[in-house]
Amino acid sequence: MSVLAQLTAALGDLVDTRAAALEEARADRSGHAAEGRPLAIVHAETVAHVQETMRIATATRTPVVVRGAGTGLAGAANAGEGEIVLSTARMTAVLEVRPDDLLAVVEPGILNADLNRLLAEHGVWWAPDPASREISTVGGNIATGAGGLLCAKYGVVRDAVLGVDLVLADGRLLHLGHRSVKGVTGLDLTSLVIGSEGTLGVVVGATLKLRRRVVGTVCTIAATFPDVRSAATASAAVTASGVQPAIMELMDAASLAAVHTVLDLPAPTPGAAQLTIQTDGPASETEADAIAEILRVHQGTVAVTHDPVEGERLLAIRRSMHQAMASLGTALIEDVSVPRSAMPAMFDEIARIERQYGLTIPTVAHAGDGNLHPNFLFAGAETPAHVWQAADDLFRAAIALGGTLTGEHGIGTLKRRWLADELGDDQWELQRQIARVFDPLGILNPGKVFAPDA
Repeated sequence: MSVLAQLTAALGDLVDTRAAALEEARADRSGHAAEGRPLAIVHAETVAHVQETMRIATATRTPVVVRGAGTGLAGAANAGEGEIVLSTARMTAVLEVRPDDLLAVVEPGILNADLNRLLAEHGVWWAPDPASREISTVGGNIATGAGGLLCAKYGVVRDAVLGVDLVLADGRLLHLGHRSVKGVTGLDLTSLVIGSEGTLGVVVGATLKLRRRVVGTVCTIAATFPDVRSAATASAAVTASGVQPAIMELMDAASLAAVHTVLDLPAPTPGAAQLTIQTDGPASETEADAIAEILRVHQGTVAVTHDPVEGERLLAIRRSMHQAMASLGTALIEDVSVPRSAMPAMFDEIARIERQYGLTIPTVAHAGDGNLHPNFLFAGAETPAHVWQAADDLFRAAIALGGTLTGEHGIGTLKRRWLADELGDDQWELQRQIARVFDPLGILNPGKVFAPDA
């Protein structure tokens, strides 16, 4: 019996072979697609469906690509020829909310924003806030080790997950982690799974660490600067001051102009860069005043609002970045991180690369934690060779400044050729060996992360 016949016999209408659905599963929001078309999509609705899919995949040696909302930016959930797509998008239940213990147990398909709307009724929230929160899933956040706008104050996904339920390649179910705040029994396999991009198992549930709702006024600061280096220097000065904003986002001139165009806003001053900062909590107003003064000292033209509606309007400009880039052509959306004090130097490197390769590289940054998103724009589906050369230069510059290839998007297919450059050969091979322990047959997301070349 063929693999497809086995899947259909076991899972019935959950198996999807529609041409349009298979074509969609080839690509994510990175603009890149896998070669060929996957065999089928399994729309799992229960843990048992996931286990049965993996048992069939193991018995038939069929590769499996786990997929949530398909909003990734590194090609990690793109499925190609002969592969099973295992979708967890229908697994959206919130199984438990415990405000007294500050935890929730959820399935992987729930969207970030939907989860927080539900948690608001209990006076709690889950802190990870990707700019894509309305369309990204908790499972996808865990798979990529996502970050977002609130990382500097509230941490990344790894800081907000107590445990995961993981189905291994052979269908066994593991319950990793704990429900208590502390827990150091054995190796920390939960942290190992977070950011593993579907190479170790299928996340079918998560125990999340919640926070109580923040009391106090949310203050939003918008500041424009004559150039991006001035803005980066100002953001580094805010960090050095010890004041802790909840959000600190930087947009360079090219990205700011593109967003203003797509949102039909008045054009910004040519060359101007912008910082958008929010403070929260009981001391938010005092902190906002202190930050505003720092920005003015660093050539910023500053406006402060305590109006939450106006604050969200200002943040919507930053959240519209991907939409703006899509309007300009195909975008290779990159994701490097450097120490926060090295932000001005990294923007200098981006300017050098623009001059050297004749490119404009619109860049936004989570300035509160040193995570930059340079965008390489081009026409057509295939990334031109000179763009890859410029990206190579960018990655090496970030590493030389003490940074990393990826702060939150992951490696996927787009950055695997550079992974050993950052890790070193010994650590790269050790990580490959760890993946083989979880997946001896190599059927989980093959060709992603640890493949030796692109």
